[in-house]
Amino acid sequence: MRKLITGALMALVISLPGQAKAAGDEDEFYERLNTMMRIFDMVRKEYVDEVDDKEVIEAAIQGMLKSLDPHSTYLNPDVYQQVRVQMEGEYGGLGIEVQMENGVVKVVSPIDETPAANAGIQGGDLITHIDGNAVVGKTLTEAVKQMRGPVGAPITITVIREEVPAAFDVEIVREKILVRSVRHRIEDETIGYIRVTTFNMQSGTGVEKAIRKIVEEVGDDLDGVVLDLRNNPGGLLDEAIRISDAFLERGEIVSTRGRRKENNSRWYATTGDMLEGVPVVVLVNAYSASASEIVAGALQDHRRAVLLGDRTFGKGTVQSEIRLGGSGDQAIRLTTARYFTPSGASIQERGIEPDIEVLFPNQRRAKLRREADLQGHITNDQLSQDRAGEYDEPIAEEIAVKKVEPAVAPEGAPEGPPEDIQLLYAIKLLKNMSVLPKEQIAELQQPRSR
Repeated sequence: MRKLITGALMALVISLPGQAKAAGDEDEFYERLNTMMRIFDMVRKEYVDEVDDKEVIEAAIQGMLKSLDPHSTYLNPDVYQQVRVQMEGEYGGLGIEVQMENGVVKVVSPIDETPAANAGIQGGDLITHIDGNAVVGKTLTEAVKQMRGPVGAPITITVIREEVPAAFDVEIVREKILVRSVRHRIEDETIGYIRVTTFNMQSGTGVEKAIRKIVEEVGDDLDGVVLDLRNNPGGLLDEAIRISDAFLERGEIVSTRGRRKENNSRWYATTGDMLEGVPVVVLVNAYSASASEIVAGALQDHRRAVLLGDRTFGKGTVQSEIRLGGSGDQAIRLTTARYFTPSGASIQERGIEPDIEVLFPNQRRAKLRREADLQGHITNDQLSQDRAGEYDEPIAEEIAVKKVEPAVAPEGAPEGPPEDIQLLYAIKLLKNMSVLPKEQIAELQQPRSR
């Protein structure tokens, strides 16, 4: 090594010498590193206020990663712990959904069969103190972090309840709480509805259980299933593959391609469609991203489902979580590959077009931010090819449905919460499809040629 470079920041950057050599002259690379350290030293000595070395270095690391694309980032120990909770789908806690209101924590609702519910915590309760420490002045994130902790550890919260004249303390013992990412119900007696809010380690199992319960409850009268991926920001690739596999009999689900060979992979469905060909409609919108788009793309390309709603977000890249050494749990989340649908299309920037466009009233007036609107996003080389017609557009004409204009409420309709017109349209579509012969439905579900 030509020079000895010290400091935590240098330890991170110097571990990638191959990238520096590929960029050009090695001397220039080390000179730039030296410039960065000189600037850091000037900031420490000359800035108007004393700076925190740790914060400055962390900001430099974050800036380096953010300069690559919007999804590469540094996870400090606090953020890393939150990410683990989101991905693993479980944590030691009380089991309450909360929000901040007037400086204190308000309980939206306790989760059934959790320590909070068993202790009598109710929706609308206000939590003013946690283990004797006032909540006022804390952020919601700080308060939630304080309520979470090791399984079996007790915690005392001070509660104000509307019908109770004075505040009172409740001692609760933390237990393992599962983040419920999948919910299901029956719509209109013969339609199964499955909602996936995120792709954590519980999601694949949750969808499989939901399908079994729907089939068991409705039986042969099942006309179809709605898979709702609206507002789902994504999550784990493995769970997206598992959920896609639950609906597919065979074929490729997704492929990834990166600069390194180990990031080039293909995943295929295992034999067995859990619904045995029962029609499926997938609901998507502008906030269906990443893993949601993997599922939607796989089911659309195999013609296993009709996509209904709005064009998806357009995040077609894979981020790998790379843990770092040193004290505390920390990692970087680095974009390492692009993913492609079974037809070979990249969703990056453009998203997935639904087979049937159904928008909520006035939605066209809103400017929806998608991947293509994010500063520094990775571009999609296929877009120019698409304009030349190389890739097929989604097809839905065979089942006599077309893209529709935004629905509007009929004149004189009563005021109140707006109806979920996308869900209502999906139910109507599945009801109409249920009258088709099974052989015709099977023919319509044949995959598109690549």
